[in-house]
Amino acid sequence: MDKNESREDYLERILMLSQKQDSVRAIDIVKDMNFSKPSVSIALKKLKADDLITIDQSNNISLTKKGFEIASSTLERHEILSKLLVKLGVSEDVALEDACKIEHDLSNESFEKIKEYYNKTH
Repeated sequence: MDKNESREDYLERILMLSQKQDSVRAIDIVKDMNFSKPSVSIALKKLKADDLITIDQSNNISLTKKGFEIASSTLERHEILSKLLVKLGVSEDVALEDACKIEHDLSNESFEKIKEYYNKTH
């Protein structure tokens, strides 16, 4: 997993958690991603240094505008790719796993065409 892929995964997960609960804290990410506390702590420090998240005095994590844009784009890729794979007959578990692998390496041009196709057929 490269640096950008890891960063995108964390941002996507923060966005997903924030859609399900009022606040997101490091422990939520630890539990949801099944990562160690030190790994999450290091990743969050990097995301904060890159101005992709903010962490308030209560340790609540929020996406910055830039972080939200990356997270939203990654989540959209994940959702469309996994739904399309399921539609093609791939089991849901495998589709979710494969979509996660594909979402980071796919060019914008290819994704836009996949999205266009998906929207026409859905």
